[in-house]
Amino acid sequence: MDIQDRIEYLRKTLEINSYKYYVEDNPELEDWEYDKLFRELKDLEAQRPDLITPDSPTQRVGGISEKFNQVPHKIRLYSLDNSNNYDELRQWYQRVLKDVGETKSNQLSLLSNNYSDIELASELKIDGLAVSLTYEKGRFVQGLTRGDGIIGEDITNNLKTIKAIPLKLFENVDIEVRGEIYMPVDSFNKLNELQIKNNQKTFANPRNAAAGSIRQLDPAVTSSRDLSIFVYTAILDKSEKILTHTDAMARCKQLGFKVNNYRICKNIYEAISFCMEMEEYRKTLNYATDGVVIKVNSFAKQNELGFTSRAPKWATAFKFPPEEVWSELTDVEFSVGRTGVITPVAVVKPVSLSGSIVSRASMYNYDEISRLDIALHDEVLIKKAAEIIPKVVRSRKTANSSPITLPEYCPCCGEKLIKPEGEVAQYCPNKSNCKAQIMGRLEYFVSKQAMDIDGFGESIIEQLVDKKYVYNPSDLYKLTYDQLLTLNLIKEKSATNLLNAIENSKNVIFSKFINALGIKLVGKESSDILAQNYPDIEKLKSAQYDDLAQIDGIGDKMAKNIAEFFKDKSNLDMIDELLKSGVKIRNKYSQNQNLRLKGQSFVITGTLDTMSRDEAQNKLKELGAKTPNSVSKNTNFVVVGENPGSKATKAKELGITILNEEELINILKGE
Repeated sequence: MDIQDRIEYLRKTLEINSYKYYVEDNPELEDWEYDKLFRELKDLEAQRPDLITPDSPTQRVGGISEKFNQVPHKIRLYSLDNSNNYDELRQWYQRVLKDVGETKSNQLSLLSNNYSDIELASELKIDGLAVSLTYEKGRFVQGLTRGDGIIGEDITNNLKTIKAIPLKLFENVDIEVRGEIYMPVDSFNKLNELQIKNNQKTFANPRNAAAGSIRQLDPAVTSSRDLSIFVYTAILDKSEKILTHTDAMARCKQLGFKVNNYRICKNIYEAISFCMEMEEYRKTLNYATDGVVIKVNSFAKQNELGFTSRAPKWATAFKFPPEEVWSELTDVEFSVGRTGVITPVAVVKPVSLSGSIVSRASMYNYDEISRLDIALHDEVLIKKAAEIIPKVVRSRKTANSSPITLPEYCPCCGEKLIKPEGEVAQYCPNKSNCKAQIMGRLEYFVSKQAMDIDGFGESIIEQLVDKKYVYNPSDLYKLTYDQLLTLNLIKEKSATNLLNAIENSKNVIFSKFINALGIKLVGKESSDILAQNYPDIEKLKSAQYDDLAQIDGIGDKMAKNIAEFFKDKSNLDMIDELLKSGVKIRNKYSQNQNLRLKGQSFVITGTLDTMSRDEAQNKLKELGAKTPNSVSKNTNFVVVGENPGSKATKAKELGITILNEEELINILKGE
């Protein structure tokens, strides 16, 4: 066997075993055997680089990208409408039957089986990152993120590192498939253990870990994370003559793709039965799933049903109710925030919840402890707020229950705590020397909603504070290359990247600069309001309490905090140092005098299709609007996207005008 034949043999053997291992979970080779063949292939390709092909197993890790290029999808990726209960599923099915003329009676009852059967395909909805993969003559040529459904980011090199994604199919066909990148739960737990060991920030859940891993500029980082994929749809050549979704999935499996189990259901009742079955079964799986996707199986009927402006009419996503688990409250820790506020955190016996191990949960504040009557060694019910942050929602007494003792002294610096009149929370007054407050202010300053200085995680900030390199935010702009190299895990390239991130942050929008200052009670929304009312930092510094209190959306307490902040010499000195360091502030509202929505309040709930929630809020703010996070009687409009929360219900109760995404876009355009 000559070298070319041996290379072909090795590639074929490695490809087949990768498929057996990562797709079928049934490897034929031991790990050491696979590694031995892989090293042989690598050595032979080094001898004959002219024989290296892009789909060789050795080419899974590519070069580092400076950025991800934006590429239009050939066919749009639509969102899915959600069904949150079984009545909504039946209503969706009724609409499907009506639109294809399959009802037996005009008096169709949702409580009876008075349907002509339309076959459905049901499969678990993977809680991951959507991607599209394009193959030409069986070779993987491009992979894109979902993006906004119309334009995605090219992450081909990163996707090549995922061994469940075939670089070469079993047949030389042209095909585009869509799927969900996910991280197995046990891999997620191992990754977080490693992050803790390396003093780095942990990931909130497997989906966040997968998304963060797949968008690394260096594919080697992606390769170090254990990621996989399930393919859930395919765009096939018409010559294939495949008539149903389930046949398309069978074809994908035949070509070498990893496809999740699905069930063909004769009608909605069988689909509901599948949902009920999966609600319990999913807890045994090694990946996170948040529902079931139900599709009309026939492609002909899918074409007949068509799409709305944002979603197919022939599919819906049934969302499982939020998972809740009971555990024992073993302790309460009290954390110190950037403003000195003391926040209780529940420490519970580790328990599995929505795909991750939970040992800590939020209790928000002291009022919540009283309201829920929580005591040490109670059994507490935990669920995930917005499927991310674990929180305590209920408690029940045990024989060992004992009262929670509130602290008298700061758990960080030991200063005696104070409780301002009219406030629930306790505060540490030691602003100058409390390490937790110093770190909190710095972490807030570098965050995305503030100065957006990438790379400064909790571990790096703690080292900077411990080494006394940084005391307040202005010190970040005085950091040197040599100082950064003294930090753990920081090498030459990392130090350069951190300095570049600091330099790039010097051109900042006024509203983000205000937010970065960390004024008590002043957040992103109120920072925008201040930027609309004051042209620059000098005018804001000299603003009087009476004037501030008159601004809609500011109010007495916030006005008092703002006025006091700018009376503090240390704060004024910090701002002067920032400006001397080259920070340049621009006010987008001064440049755009078209504030035709000034005074109008828009609340956005759910997921928008053509833009993110932040993008929509920024566009509204540029026209003078306010975009608070909660609905009140002062709200003018509520914009409802996919999977809206209780805000939509409250808007209906208060009689507030509800807008869909298309109506919002028209308002932004001035139509």
